Order: sequence, then structure tokens, then C-alpha cells
Amino acid sequence: MANATEGEGDHIWNRLRQRKLVQWGIAYVAGAWGMLQGLGYVSGLYDWPRQFQQIALLLLVLGFPIALTLAWYHGDRGEQRIGRTELAILTLLFLLGGGLFWRYQHMSETASVATPPASMTPAAANADDRSIAVLPFVNMSDDPKQEYFSEGMAEELLNLLTTVPELRVISRASAFFFKGKDVPVPEIGRQLHVAHVLEGSVRKSGDRVRISVQLVDASSDTQLWSESWDRRIGDIFAVQDEIAAAVVGRLKLSLLNGAPRARAVNPEAYALYLQARQPGRQSTAEGYEQAIALLQQALALQPDYVAALDALASVYLNQGNYHLRPMEEATRLARDASNRTLALDPDFAAAYARLGTMALQYDGDLASAAAYLERAMGLAPTDPIVVNSAALIANSLGRPKLAIPLIDYVLASDPINPAMQANAGLVYLFARRPDESLVHFRVAAQLSPGGIGHEFAVGLGLLQKGDSAGALAEVRKEANERMRLTGLAIVDHAVGRDAESNEAMSQVVQKYGADAAYQIAIAGAWRNEPDRVFEWLEKAASAHDPRLSRLGADPNFDKLHGDPRWLPFVRKHGMAPEQLAAIKFNVKVPK
Repeated sequence: MANATEGEGDHIWNRLRQRKLVQWGIAYVAGAWGMLQGLGYVSGLYDWPRQFQQIALLLLVLGFPIALTLAWYHGDRGEQRIGRTELAILTLLFLLGGGLFWRYQHMSETASVATPPASMTPAAANADDRSIAVLPFVNMSDDPKQEYFSEGMAEELLNLLTTVPELRVISRASAFFFKGKDVPVPEIGRQLHVAHVLEGSVRKSGDRVRISVQLVDASSDTQLWSESWDRRIGDIFAVQDEIAAAVVGRLKLSLLNGAPRARAVNPEAYALYLQARQPGRQSTAEGYEQAIALLQQALALQPDYVAALDALASVYLNQGNYHLRPMEEATRLARDASNRTLALDPDFAAAYARLGTMALQYDGDLASAAAYLERAMGLAPTDPIVVNSAALIANSLGRPKLAIPLIDYVLASDPINPAMQANAGLVYLFARRPDESLVHFRVAAQLSPGGIGHEFAVGLGLLQKGDSAGALAEVRKEANERMRLTGLAIVDHAVGRDAESNEAMSQVVQKYGADAAYQIAIAGAWRNEPDRVFEWLEKAASAHDPRLSRLGADPNFDKLHGDPRWLPFVRKHGMAPEQLAAIKFNVKVPK
């Protein structure tokens, strides 16, 4: 009986081979796979829309049963009838081919979500043995609301490791980009250009905390070290010290001052501080108010908690920037919190950087801003937040040879942060390097769809390159109405749609004139309306528009430099070429 079955199986297999069904199926799948791989490479090289690959995939899937049918009828013309067994095998091959194509599509979609564009990181940012990314710790507590604590622990450890000058630590925004994504550690290491990944979990129950951490070699996905702690919440600062010391030891770093140490604070205040971070990052009125309340509770428990004071200053400034609190009041409260921070800790670099930002954007005092940032860079020369602020100061001073390497350093530590990519776009734009500027603005738009101003910036970049149609399409996609109307006022004018341009300009003035004076001045410059430009620059100065501080170096106003009103205006506000050149700003680009 077994021999009969085997004989029948051989007969069926021979029939399929005679008709070349199997050969055709294998050849078709292999050829289609190779074609999709090649198309993917070419699409990435020339930045083709993803729809090209999707259409090709659909056509290849539809062509698979056609290829098998042709194979059946042309392989052996001696017998045309299909038996049940052959039909079953034919169906199996259909399903196999379809499964392979589905798998390819699934992998491609996963890669498109998890993998940032290759252009977002500098080519020189290769992984070395002294680089690490701290991933968000997993919340293993029964209460999902305790996630703020597990994430906060990872972030605090990240900040602690940032103080090690010999170690390149990926910033929070880029490391936490992978939260909830099923991306293998080697792929994370490749995307972030790091040799090591630190991951862990936290289980919090009452005043007890169990912390498990492991250090992983990113290239081989092998564990280098792991340990767990079961402590009271008041002991977690000692645990952070132990983890930092273990990382330093495993990476064989030579430290002049030993391993970094966490600041021990009141455990209840610490928990409130961590809890305040999540609502504070929501960019909503309710979130900011909740963050302020939690931080004030923390400070009531420990008035000298400098990290909470600095966080409070940040929230106040964000309220002002989002027009949720009068800018004058927001700046006053933030400045007071930063000054209190420095009174408690004269070496707290972030407070100097924040005071520098306020001096630049609100006071228009570039000399004071440069002095604050010079001090901050001296205290924390590798802190990406401090270096980013220094890059923006150098940018406003019209010093691209300093601003570019500073922002490139930031991107090496924070490559998947849309805000930093947008800042890089601004720096390269002010350096009169529009092609590179456009690359960074595009990356920012890809990383943060709907982010304020990203499509607007891409549109202006395309307009500079003479692509008016592309510029119009990008500006129309801008999610923020104020920026979209400003962009339409510019681009519609450039393509000769004067009525539409005038209507957009009228709307942005009517709806947003109080907050968008500098933007309206930019639109006036593009529309060749010098009288409008100077009218709205005066309004920007009166309103303390934070963007006015970049006027002296802003390429959007290059055409106005020959106007007799230009030099008197910029000189009045301390931004004439000789005034900018006289401002002392001596900082070293971190290695």
C-alpha cells in the first residue's frame, strides 16, 4: 500500500515537473523578489514615492497565478485535464507565493515605520566602543499608570551617563523613539550609530522597587552584563550610581573624577518630579498646568530641588511660546526659577543655557546670551541640549563655521529628534547652503508628520531651488494654519497667483498679526514689499518676537540689505554686522 502511495506521489511530481510548474513558480518568486529588492534600492536612491513599490508588488502578486497557469498549459500539451491532487498542489503554490509577498510587504512596512531616513545622521557618526543608547525601561508594575516611573528612571540614568565626557550618549528623544516598536537591538544600534544598548525593567509596589538592567553589545545582540536590585524607593539613587559605575567599568572608560553620582533627594519629591514630566511634554494647556502643580508639590517637600526648579522654568517658557501665558509673565517666572537654581547650584549648566535662550529670544540681548551659553558649555560641553542652544546662538551671530559643527554634534547624539533636525535645517539655511538645509527639513517632516512649520520650511527650500510647483504642494500640506497661510502668501505670489497670495496675506494679518509679526515681515520680503517688511519688523520688536534675534543673519531678508532703512534698524537692535562681530563667543566644538 505504501508503495502504491509512493508511486502515485512520484507520478504527480513527475507530471508537475513535466509541465514545469514547480520550476516556473520558483523562478517567478525568485525573480520577483530580486526585482522588488532592486526597486527598493533605486527608490531610496532617487527618493521615489513609496507608491511605486506598492504598485509593483500588486502587479507581481497578480502575475503569479497567471505565470503558473501558463506553465501548466505550455509545459506538456499531451494532457490538459487537471486532477484533484495537482489542483491542491497548485493552490498550495499560490498560497506560498502570496505568503512570501505578504511577508515582504510586512517587512517593508515595518522598516518604513521603524527606520529613519539615512540622511538624518551625519556620515561620520560611526559607532565606537564609547557610545550607548538607554532605552525606556519597561513598566512591570500591576498599575499601568506607573509607567512615568519606569521611563523616568531610564531618563535619569541617561542624564547621569551624559556627564561622562568620554561617553557618547544618545539623547532621550532618539533613544525613546523605539518605545513600543519591535525593532531588534542590532537594528537600533545601526540606526543610532551606537555600540551598546542599555535596557531594563522596573516593578514598583508601594515603597519597594525592583530594577533589572542589562548592557547589550549592539552589533552581536549579546549580553555583556546584567543585574537586578530589590530596594526601597529611597535607595534608587544608589542603584543609579551602581549602574553608571558598571557601565563605565564595562566600557573601560578612564575617568579623572570617577564614575558619575546621582543627587539623592526626598523620595516623594523625586516621584512627583518624574510624574510631572509626562504631562509637561503634552504641549497642552492642561498638561502644563498639571506639570506645574506637581513640580510645586515636589518643591514644597524639598525647596532646594534644583532639577525640579529647572523643569519649572522650562514649563513656564513653553507656556509663553504656545501663547498660554503672556510672554512677559512667562519669561519673568522662568528667569526667577533659573536664578533660584543657580543660587542653589552655581554649576547647574542647564540653567545658564535657559537664561541664555531668554536673553536671546525675549531680550534680544545677543551679548548676554552668548555669555550665558559660553558658561554653560564650559560646565557641560557634551550635553546635547546645551550644545544645541550654543549652535542657535552662533547661528544668530552669523557664524556658520561654528554653528554647523555644533549642530552636527547634536545630531550625532540625537539623530531621530525632529526638533533637532529642524534646527539643523535652520543652521544650514542661514549658512546659505539650501540643499543641505532642505534635507534636514524633509527629515523633520518625515519624523513628525504635522509638526509645526516643517512643511512650510520644505516649501521655502524648494522655492529657493526654483521648484515653484513642489513648493506650493508642500506648503498646502502644512498643518499649522498660521504657517500655511504665510507660506501660501509667499508661494502663490511666486507662481503669479496674486489674488490668492493677497487673500492669504490678509488672513494671516487678520488672524495672527499679534503673534506672527516676524513671519509677516518674511512674507513681505518674498513679495518684494519693503514698506510692509519694516512696518512688521517694528511690530516684532515691540512684541518681543523671539525670532527677531536672528534678523541679522536671516537669508530671507538678503534683498533688503540695500534698503537705506536696513542698517539703521539692525544697528538699533544690536544686530549690525560690526556689532555681531564684536560679540565674544568662544566655545569649543566637542569631539
